[in-house]
Amino acid sequence: MWHCHAERKQLVMRRTLYGPDHEAFRESAREFVNRNILPVAEKLIDQRFIDREIWLEAGRNGFLGLEVPEAYGGSEAGDYRFNAVLAEELSRASAAVASSFGIHADVVAPYLVQLTTEEQKQRWLPKFCTGEMLTAIGMTEPSGGSDLASLKTTAVKDGDDWIINGSKTFITNGYNADLVIVAARTSPEKKSKGITLFAVETGMEGFERGRKLDKVGQHESDTAELFFENVRVPSTNIIGEIDRGFIHMMEMLPQERVGAAVSNIAHAAPILEETLQYAKDRKAFGQPIGSLQWNKFLLADLVTRIEVTQAYVDNCVAAHAAGELTAIDAAKAKWWTAQVQNEVLDHCVQLHGGYGFMTEYRAARAWMDARVTKIWAGSNEIMKELIGRDLGL
Repeated sequence: MWHCHAERKQLVMRRTLYGPDHEAFRESAREFVNRNILPVAEKLIDQRFIDREIWLEAGRNGFLGLEVPEAYGGSEAGDYRFNAVLAEELSRASAAVASSFGIHADVVAPYLVQLTTEEQKQRWLPKFCTGEMLTAIGMTEPSGGSDLASLKTTAVKDGDDWIINGSKTFITNGYNADLVIVAARTSPEKKSKGITLFAVETGMEGFERGRKLDKVGQHESDTAELFFENVRVPSTNIIGEIDRGFIHMMEMLPQERVGAAVSNIAHAAPILEETLQYAKDRKAFGQPIGSLQWNKFLLADLVTRIEVTQAYVDNCVAAHAAGELTAIDAAKAKWWTAQVQNEVLDHCVQLHGGYGFMTEYRAARAWMDARVTKIWAGSNEIMKELIGRDLGL
């Protein structure tokens, strides 16, 4: 964040979340971003996906296997703070790249490490860590977004196999993924207690991908529709326990949500920093626009919002690293950071004036990229519903 810029007065309180090992890892992550992401930023936006070579380079640097045991090619960091450092550095450069990496290395990884058999681990994890196998997770369906319990994709047993029919949409990494974790209904009469997770792999007959979806923002990440027409999946591709898929997803969602919170605040902070500098340089009515009282007060407000939010997110990351983060605290972090991120970036666009609406300015792109964060990983309304229920309401 801002305190990394030694040439300027420190604007935020010293963060105590990270130690020397995390900061050394941050330097490696930042170098990776500077070498492999920033020079091709325009290309990634235009083509709507991240080149496989970038994934392979990330694998060579050990960024994809932070949660994977060394026996399967991972680095087994054993400390979620390393995940957070990587998310921060990627988010400062590109929210969409951070999202794609996050789905693979932060969201899918726990499923493949914690819920798989030894045979599955040996089959999937080495290539997962190298970037040879890209992954996605298929929860959301066209008929229902945040309501995971009502999904319509089905899996019917046929001998030792399962036949999957249905569709998924808004799937990050979906267009290029080699393995997709698909949530399907295996016991319809059990409702949410009748869902199972399957690993559907590229090349399985009947597994098709629709177009790369044309999104408002987050263009660097490929997002696709997935279609399953009588896809035959062997029982050896079941992830976790039959009919316990919904429970598995609920257990994993706090990590996805705290990861989203980390990325949200890391994405907004550098844009605010750039806007602050713009407000000092840009003149209007014979003075820097930042010295106009309304703008001065506004920037004071925005900086405070970022700092206070960062402190809460850091607490959540520390709690998760210690195995103590609750689903409710993760929900609070997810919705609040998405709200603050969008408010801050909207003001950044306004402070840039007409230039803020030009896509060559980072403020404009960040504003577009941020809007989805109030929707994905469970909409902000769903987060508030969960928090309200926890209050006994």
